[in-house]
Amino acid sequence: MSGNASVNLRVAKGLAAIAACVALAGCSLGKPPAGSDLLHQVMPGSLPAPPALWSAPAGASTAVPGQVTGGWLRAFEAPGLEELVWEALLYNVDFQIAAIRLEEAAGYARLAGSALMPQLNVAGRGSQGGGDSSGLAGVAAVASWELDLWGRVRYGTAAAEADYASAEADLRYARESLAAMVVKSWFLAIEAKLQREIAGEMIRASEHLLSLANDRKRVGMGDDYEIAQAEASLATSRDTFQRLDAAFRQAVRALELLVGRYPAAELEVPSELARMPGPVPVGLPSELLERRPDVIAAERRVAAAFNRVGEANAARLPRLSLTANVATVSSELFVLQNTDNPVWAIAGILAAPILDGGALRTQAEIRTVQQKEALARFAQVGARAFGEAEAALTEEFSTEARAAILARAIAENERALELALIRYRVGSEDLRAVEQQRLALFAARSQHLRVEAERRVQRVNVHLALGGNFEHPEAAAVAYPAKSGR
Repeated sequence: MSGNASVNLRVAKGLAAIAACVALAGCSLGKPPAGSDLLHQVMPGSLPAPPALWSAPAGASTAVPGQVTGGWLRAFEAPGLEELVWEALLYNVDFQIAAIRLEEAAGYARLAGSALMPQLNVAGRGSQGGGDSSGLAGVAAVASWELDLWGRVRYGTAAAEADYASAEADLRYARESLAAMVVKSWFLAIEAKLQREIAGEMIRASEHLLSLANDRKRVGMGDDYEIAQAEASLATSRDTFQRLDAAFRQAVRALELLVGRYPAAELEVPSELARMPGPVPVGLPSELLERRPDVIAAERRVAAAFNRVGEANAARLPRLSLTANVATVSSELFVLQNTDNPVWAIAGILAAPILDGGALRTQAEIRTVQQKEALARFAQVGARAFGEAEAALTEEFSTEARAAILARAIAENERALELALIRYRVGSEDLRAVEQQRLALFAARSQHLRVEAERRVQRVNVHLALGGNFEHPEAAAVAYPAKSGR
């Protein structure tokens, strides 16, 4: 047989061996449990299966089953609020850290996937003078490829991809949470401003009562006791105004820090609360696990843990790698026995762990325990999600009912104050009755304002608890900066 025919036969055998090994390496991986299967695995002992409808009164409707889609931010129709949210997404330090973590997870996913590809290394040697007297010079290229017979590398890649998906869901939840914090802080700052205005009205009302007490004394219907009462009430109102003014400035500073500005209390906020949007589509309780980003992240962490168990178990089995090398060697000092250049070879390397002190078995056991932990954390996140959704729906229903009650209370207190003032002017009532009624009116107005602000805060909590989101043309670029690099 000629030399060329022998070479061709060796090449053909090498290619056949590669094809056989690749076929073996194509075995499918085990699939991690899906979200619905996880629900049945973790819920029986820790949390009952979700009911057909929400138990909270405000969540009884299922008019729009499915995901609560974008638009909740714009539904408030608050000028300047949406721009403030995007400013926070760009400059808030905590959110930037979450985005960096996503970039890190994307890098690990690419790194794990690179192990599936062949590796090529080149080495060269040359010498002239000096202490090296061998005179050898040459270049060698070595290619290697681990045939993933048992799925060790693919399990690792799948685990890294699940980690990336988990980090992506975590970032989405961080985005929603930051937006919710900005909106709620906005409403609370507006409430603080309006509470300060009510305190200013209390000062003006107290000044009016003081003037009225002086007039009554002048005509002989009052005395110094009433004047002292009116002056004490005026001083108390001024103190209340100072306290609420400081609270307003602190609320504005907190909002400025949230959006990444210097806390100078210079941010302008409106003088009225945004309108209350219409009812939110709540969907079904069982759908909550499919739309809340934190639940999705927990489910992806379970998938990552599952794949790491497969990776650890596969690491206990033999590894098969193919290597191919091409080299050319020369020397100016002596004659080489084999002058064929270049020299090439194809080989297979089988490596199997024999004695490792139980390290690989222990690693597999650790990964199994970590999978159990991931399942338990999924149950924990699921239970928290249901609890937050039910609580948010209940609070929204409660604050809506309270707002209606307090609106009626304001109307009745206004009527009672008018009657008290008439009686005081004609001398059938003293100043204490008027003061008590005036304080009751302002207390009702203040409490009504508090509840109206709370209604809007709770609506944000409902959207967040139900897995709602908001969309914007720049949302993808702002929220997922690492996607383009993956």
